[in-house]
Amino acid sequence: MITRKILSSIVSDLDKGKVLIVTGPRQVGKTTILRELAQQMQRPTLWLNCDEPDDRANLEKVSSTQLRALVGANQLLFIDEAQRVPDIGLTLKLLVDQLPDVQTIVTGSSALELAGGIHEPLTGRKFEYRLLPFSTAELVAETSQREERRLLEQRLIYGFYPEVVLHPAEAERRLAELADSYLYKDILRLQDIRKPAVLQKLLVALALQVGSEVSFYELSQTVGTDPATVERYIGLLEQAFVVFQVGALSRNLRNELKKSKKIFFYDTGIRNAIIKNFNPLSLRADAGALWENFMITERIKANLYAGKRSAYYFWRTTQQQEIDWLEEERGQLRAFEFKWNPKAKARFPASFQEAYPNTEMAVVSPDNYMNWLI
Repeated sequence: MITRKILSSIVSDLDKGKVLIVTGPRQVGKTTILRELAQQMQRPTLWLNCDEPDDRANLEKVSSTQLRALVGANQLLFIDEAQRVPDIGLTLKLLVDQLPDVQTIVTGSSALELAGGIHEPLTGRKFEYRLLPFSTAELVAETSQREERRLLEQRLIYGFYPEVVLHPAEAERRLAELADSYLYKDILRLQDIRKPAVLQKLLVALALQVGSEVSFYELSQTVGTDPATVERYIGLLEQAFVVFQVGALSRNLRNELKKSKKIFFYDTGIRNAIIKNFNPLSLRADAGALWENFMITERIKANLYAGKRSAYYFWRTTQQQEIDWLEEERGQLRAFEFKWNPKAKARFPASFQEAYPNTEMAVVSPDNYMNWLI
């Protein structure tokens, strides 16, 4: 059992009169966390799996009286795959308000319906957590920094999904299954996707452009649809925790790019599975882009699990000056350049340093990356 960083946060938030909501991609271990929590708490527990029609029906359009009868003497209520229940937010509101002695913990494998169905009814009644594939810090805690350094190339190529980390000999097969069976499951079921082939082409195009600025118009020409459809599909892929967008920082200089976007994958293994490329780094032309995507997602995990509320950007000017990654927390900027080759030169443009004084700056390579992740 590899202990997840958010588990201690969940335990500390128990019994505070809130519903606890864990969201994240499919197959990252949300149900496993509930099982571990149940084992730790040793309380009478009711499990409901909303992939099961009868469990789902028990939570649809119910009264507080029906909920009391359903929960009975149980003190913990686990609701798995809660996004499957229509208007789940109203049901959870009843649970919090009418059954205050019952601690409800909810998981959702997609933000598609869960996010839209809970926020308004549960205002002031919830704590939220996001669970992503394993982080470097979680694996270091299980093994060691030395072991994870040895496995760095494997992590870049195959990623951090538990299925892959725990079964490295079957990494390609399991990644292919994840990409084919789970990547689109929530999107295709919960949204009106009339052109799934376009969605697949779009994913391939995004995977090939990772780390580069993207244009919705150019992507639409590549995949054979209109820019509005591209924008909508990328939004759905974000909600399903497949990719995320990062905008450009633009505040102080006239020549800064203002509307540019980059798109990264939450897991480099999924990205490589989409383009069916598991070649070693020595045979790849995209090692630098993989390293950038890897470090960015690992920094996001590290900040997320440390409770930091950072804003993220990249920076570029019309003169092609650029910085890979910027983080802002409480007004403090940090700037990062990610170099796969430790001997590669990296310079932070003087114009950036003049425009954003007091910014912390670091060049991150395989020689020092652990300093920024644990």
